[in-house]
Amino acid sequence: MTVHILGIDPGASTGLACYEDGVLTWLRTIEPHSIEHFLRHHAPARVVFEDSRLESKVWTTAGSRAAALKIARNVGQIDAWCSLITSICADLGIPAHGISPTAKGAKLDAAAFALVTRWAERSNQHERDAAMVAWPYRRTAR
Repeated sequence: MTVHILGIDPGASTGLACYEDGVLTWLRTIEPHSIEHFLRHHAPARVVFEDSRLESKVWTTAGSRAAALKIARNVGQIDAWCSLITSICADLGIPAHGISPTAKGAKLDAAAFALVTRWAERSNQHERDAAMVAWPYRRTAR
C-alpha cells in the first residue's frame, strides 16, 4: 500500500510536496483557492502544513508602521488558510497537523534541498518549504 504524505506551505503561492512511501515524488505551487480540490483529489494519508499560528512572534516592529501593518495582514491571511486546511482535512477525515516555521527549520536553497531530499528537478521556495515541513513524517501515516 502506498502512503501519501502531503506537505503544504500555505500562502498566496501555496507550495505542495508529496511523499510516497518516504520518497519525494512531486512538488507543485497552487493558489489557495485550490487547496480543497487538491485534498479531495489526492486524498493523502496525512497532511503536514507550516502553521504560522504556532509562532508566538511572527514579525518584528522594526521599520515603518505601514510595513508592520502589511506583514500583519499577510500573517492574518496565512493564519486563515491554516484554519481552512485544518477544517477541510477534518471534514475529509484526513489526519493533519501544523508545524511552526521555527520547528520546520531554516529555508533551504535548491542545492541544499537537493542534498537533503535527492530532488534533482526545479523547485521554488514554497515547494521546498512544503517538502521540509513534511520531511520528518514522510514515512508514516500516523
